[in-house]
Amino acid sequence: MFFFFVGGVNQQVRQVLKSGAGRCINCGSRADLVEYEKVLKLFFVPVWRWPAKDPAMYCNNCNLFFPPEFSTTRPRESLPPPPPDALRCRFCDRDVEPEFSFCPYCGSAL
Repeated sequence: MFFFFVGGVNQQVRQVLKSGAGRCINCGSRADLVEYEKVLKLFFVPVWRWPAKDPAMYCNNCNLFFPPEFSTTRPRESLPPPPPDALRCRFCDRDVEPEFSFCPYCGSAL
């Protein structure tokens, strides 16, 4: 007899504390300071929820949760200019090598 377990723990935003509080460490877009909760799912159905201890930063663009101390508050315009031969992804606005057909950060076609 075989049993398969389909489930896992996921993080979900519970409440937005401050909108646009910093920048995402992955894609550089605006990130919100949020309270979040962890959710145990069995067969894609939420079974148990519990709140996290500390607030976190959440990026709506790439759905990343990260600690607030890692966030950069420096605006995107003050970053160094991209090399002249680099492309920019139209979805996540990141620098991409010219030989790539797809963005390595968000997966969209260039």
